[in-house]
Amino acid sequence: MHVDLPWVLLAAAMGTGLAIVAAGLLTSRFIAKALEPMVSLSAGVLLGASLLHLLPEALDKGMDHHALFAWLLGGLLFFFVLEKFALFRHSHHHEHDGHHHDHGFDEREAGRGGLLIVVGDSIHNFADGLLIASAFLVDHTLGMLTTLSIVLHEIPQQTGDYLVLVNAGLSRAKALRLMVVAGLAAVLGAYLGYTLFSQMSQVLPVALVLAAASFLYVAVADLIPQMQQRVAFKAGLSQVVTIALGVVMVAYLATFLHQH
Repeated sequence: MHVDLPWVLLAAAMGTGLAIVAAGLLTSRFIAKALEPMVSLSAGVLLGASLLHLLPEALDKGMDHHALFAWLLGGLLFFFVLEKFALFRHSHHHEHDGHHHDHGFDEREAGRGGLLIVVGDSIHNFADGLLIASAFLVDHTLGMLTTLSIVLHEIPQQTGDYLVLVNAGLSRAKALRLMVVAGLAAVLGAYLGYTLFSQMSQVLPVALVLAAASFLYVAVADLIPQMQQRVAFKAGLSQVVTIALGVVMVAYLATFLHQH
């Protein structure tokens, strides 16, 4: 099923758009409480989408399994380097999140006037846009699953950044404007990705592997470590169940969408 460019651009804008609506309408206290289960659900969705769909689809497209693992390793290292240079932002930490951050943590995270968040999120969102475009060009079901995975991750990601900006002293309006600026990078990435990959279909399997690398890195390097702190048995069980729910949801939606 061919998917037109406007639909791809709309899908790319969904993650940030929904996060901005959530941040603008909900109170900071409610958002902070909702982030923890959203992080667990995001981890499950990202793991399921990468291991159950993106990587198998790359193999189905004829990619050699040795090349697949080489690109996967390279992608993981690439995102690690980007994060080291503060160019790939995906942390959900903020003051008052229960991780005992010192006063001034959010101000340092935001950087001068929120510049660090805008730069880091813009690069992250640009990459998400590329991933969405490549997924839709392979299969509309894969595109929808990739979009869902990004949306479910972007809501806690963007709302977490919103809390950092507000706690750093920015007004709610300015914080939301900065989030919009960063979110536009996803649309730009989707446009460039659609234009490039539609003319170079041979690179689509590589794009899928890099998408999987991005999802795996965020899940394993950021989301899961956040849940490794000592918690009560009930809370730990809730995390495991929510992660499993994310995996099952991705698997079920893939079957449902293929049937329709």
